[in-house]
Amino acid sequence: MHSTPALLRRFAPYFKKYLGIFFLDLFCAGLTALCEIVLPLLVRYLAQTGMEDLSLLSAGLVLRVGAVYLALRVIDVVAYYFMCNRGHIMGAMIETDMRTDLFEHLQTLSFHYFANTKVGQIMARITSDLFDVTEFAHHCPEEFFVAGLKIAVSFFILCTINIPLTLLIFVMVPLMIVCSSVFNTGMRRTFRENRAQVGEINAQVEDSLLGVRVVKSFTGEAREIEKFGAGNALWLRLKRANYRWMAGFHATTRVFDGLMYLAVILAGGFAMTAEAITPADLMAYVMYVTTLLATIRRIVEFTEQFQRGMTGIERFFEIMDEKPDITEPENAVVLSHARGDIQFENVSFAYADDPAHPILANLTLNIEAGSSVALVGPSGGGKTTICNLIPRFYDVTAGRLTIDGHDVRSLSLGSLRRSIGIVQQDVYLFSGTIFENILYGRPTATREEVIEAAKRAGAHEFILHTPDGYDTYVGERGVKLSGGQKQRISIARVFLKDPPILILDEATSALDNESERLVQQSLTHLAEGRTVITIAHRLTTIQGADNIVVLTEDGVAEQGRHEELLARGGVYADLHHFAGST
Repeated sequence: MHSTPALLRRFAPYFKKYLGIFFLDLFCAGLTALCEIVLPLLVRYLAQTGMEDLSLLSAGLVLRVGAVYLALRVIDVVAYYFMCNRGHIMGAMIETDMRTDLFEHLQTLSFHYFANTKVGQIMARITSDLFDVTEFAHHCPEEFFVAGLKIAVSFFILCTINIPLTLLIFVMVPLMIVCSSVFNTGMRRTFRENRAQVGEINAQVEDSLLGVRVVKSFTGEAREIEKFGAGNALWLRLKRANYRWMAGFHATTRVFDGLMYLAVILAGGFAMTAEAITPADLMAYVMYVTTLLATIRRIVEFTEQFQRGMTGIERFFEIMDEKPDITEPENAVVLSHARGDIQFENVSFAYADDPAHPILANLTLNIEAGSSVALVGPSGGGKTTICNLIPRFYDVTAGRLTIDGHDVRSLSLGSLRRSIGIVQQDVYLFSGTIFENILYGRPTATREEVIEAAKRAGAHEFILHTPDGYDTYVGERGVKLSGGQKQRISIARVFLKDPPILILDEATSALDNESERLVQQSLTHLAEGRTVITIAHRLTTIQGADNIVVLTEDGVAEQGRHEELLARGGVYADLHHFAGST
């Protein structure tokens, strides 16, 4: 858990853009405090004047004092309106900036981070956590500035009335702070645990709802409800612990409230009997102590919001401190007009969290520009890993991977990935229209170019038969379309991108025979004139490849054309025989 001062130092730069509003907000906060500070002085003045000579307490004097207070109240209302309006807007703008920074940083993080982090946790940090930061950003400077101002002025004025009594009152303030800090620590910890559990609940709900078809097909509703109930019950236990700390915190402050009032009653009463303080002074003293206690109580009540805000800030910086695994050098080479010549030179790869079990070891593979290479073999041989290394979704552990003679680690990520098109088995369509999903391949394309890409992908005809054509809403993750339709839209997206290198990752393995035939025609058209790397379990789809590479857990077992590999009678021939027998 990070220290509060360290977090505040990191958070402070977010105020830089809004210093004008910030200082005006503090000025208005000071004006609102002025009214409360002056009121006891006005009452004391009237009471003192009446006690000295009642004839001096004329209607004109009372009206003048009332006019002063009325003017202060008008100032207070205007200042408070500004604080509630512009102050909250400033907080919202800071929240917007932080959410933008967080989202932009998330876009830079590598696959490894998302593979080990639940989306629900990220969503909690980018939404509810940052809302608490908004309230913190607005109220924290105001509350502490006003409290400091009131306490300092009250201390000075009370000292002019009776120094011993004032010291007796103020000596309790540090004791209150020390006692409260114990409960503060507990509140901070339980707020953090509670926030983490909210993220877990979000992740569980998201997982259950996105997999609703699987849940219903396996009649898993009761299991999902049980899992959700367990997570919800844990949240309640954490919330109970949080409220226990909070109750102790507030009870402690109320004890000191009572002690301060008791001190005023006893010490003030004895001082008045000893003529060390006048009744008018005691009246003002009580009002100032009331103001002081109200200020301390407000700070105490704000502590809960303060801890929520600090928890949100801490969770925000936890993500911001995550470093991307994949970065590009300062003088990165821009890969323009790539030919698509790919070389694996003694490449090894192991995941960072399991370095003892490499997926690839000393792989050497040459993929000539414009050729088609198929990767086949049993699961675990590294086929998908090879395809992930080419666009630098992961970096090689050892060896070198080059495109057109350039080490991919020396290339700018944007130019590298713009040169590569990927068609996967699990197609992801964004929530939006068919047109918007195809346009994702090249956002600057015209509508005519999008339609042409759809035609080349064999998607144009079925798109015209959807309710709104290209403007048809596809639903979340493309749920309103069939698997074959989604796949052809993803192919149209790659057609629009028009990359020189194409990766087909089991693009047809999840489709029925008719959909596979249509998609395969689109892929054949898409592959023309490009360097193509295909992962396929259905060997019938890759028999025309220029080179078939058979991968096993021991690396490249064999490679060659379809006929050559069959004639050898090796691993590929066995795979082909097994596929034929099934």
